[in-house]
Amino acid sequence: MLLREALRVQRGDVVSFVGAGGKTAALFRLAAELRAESWRVLATTTTRVASYEVAQAPAAVQVTGAVTSGHIRDQLGEHSFVFLYAAGDAENAHKVVGLPPAAIAGLIDSVNSDVLLIEADGARRLPFKVPRAHEPVIPPETTLVVLVAGVDALDQPLDEAHVYNAARLCDRYGFVEGERLIPPWMAVALRDPELGLRGVPDDARVCVLLNKTPGKGYVHRRARRVAQLVLRSARIEAVALGAMQSPGEPVWEVQRRVAAIVLAAGESARMGQPKPLLPWDRGQTVIEVIVARLVALRLAEIVVVTGHRAEDVARAVEYLPVRVVHNPDYRQGEMISSVQAGLRALPQEIAACLMVMGDQPALSACVVDQVLLAYGHGRGEIIAPVYEGRRGHPVLFDSRYWPELLALEAGAPRDVIARYPDRLHLVPVDDDSILRDIDTPEQYRRERRLAGLE
Repeated sequence: MLLREALRVQRGDVVSFVGAGGKTAALFRLAAELRAESWRVLATTTTRVASYEVAQAPAAVQVTGAVTSGHIRDQLGEHSFVFLYAAGDAENAHKVVGLPPAAIAGLIDSVNSDVLLIEADGARRLPFKVPRAHEPVIPPETTLVVLVAGVDALDQPLDEAHVYNAARLCDRYGFVEGERLIPPWMAVALRDPELGLRGVPDDARVCVLLNKTPGKGYVHRRARRVAQLVLRSARIEAVALGAMQSPGEPVWEVQRRVAAIVLAAGESARMGQPKPLLPWDRGQTVIEVIVARLVALRLAEIVVVTGHRAEDVARAVEYLPVRVVHNPDYRQGEMISSVQAGLRALPQEIAACLMVMGDQPALSACVVDQVLLAYGHGRGEIIAPVYEGRRGHPVLFDSRYWPELLALEAGAPRDVIARYPDRLHLVPVDDDSILRDIDTPEQYRRERRLAGLE
């Protein structure tokens, strides 16, 4: 996945890179991607950056009293990517000093670029950073903050030789200096308003970039755990896992908040009794088994929508970490009224949701994970599993399609899917549980036999 796709960069964005472990590499990688698509890219720093890194830009302009905005525009028109700096560093001949934050607003107004990229932090080339009181230097015009951390800091000693300002993290949380840095410690530092999120403008989006993450294996799994813990902060929109120096696309996956809506409101007319409350295994009901599998996947939110026998269904899952929402209109509007009740209950920071049927107790957690992984890899915005050419459940919808789902007066989510065939990604699975439900007593007995319960 391209970095611009992972970060969802838009024309007009002011993107500030902070943290440690690959800020400059990420800035230049993003600039190259945008330039390849004919964007006009302006870049600068509000701190200091190495001269040889500035030389990566096709044009670098020292902003002095003699340099006009017209000259910058001309350079931008000729090269499409220009790096601006204020002066050489008097203390270090190998670095240049960037523009003061106060100059950013005037730059935006006077130079017609498509995007402005800013390196707004320094970290002495260490892989992980805890900012000091005067850091980072994020201009208030910033619309997107990219908080960078190198996963090569994991398992390294939590000390000043490996982590910038490690003592601050130890003082704040009581961590032991010199102990190895573990995923929960990295995550809590990144999401802390006084540490990783320090100085972020209130209206800016925030994405975390876990750089130097391999495409698979032990380190990748640990980076994914950091991402899951970071996303406990509603302030952070997404976490990208990747390697900015990769010769191919630099992002392997993007972790976003995904919720599940479990549809358990129907009257079960053909069954003759409530399907969610049917016994399944070891004293658990159908709805308990389904929800427990979802809980194990560490989703951001699970909403169980009830209708018929609402109190009994709610009681069955009351010990599980889920929210129960009643759909008073479950007899009307077919499935869509329950989908809409679930969507309205989700927090606004949720990026996507799974529509899970409440009558598929054989559904494999592995299948659900395949759907989630396809979304994380950027395969599509609507994702469904398919078995031997037949599409099944659960189906994932990115939040951009929720308004259309909420606008449906009848029908089902498939009506929205039909409008966007080019945005639907089908995940082939070798498990037909995505197609099997328990609408009738015969189907219920068959499913129990297949599960070895009879």
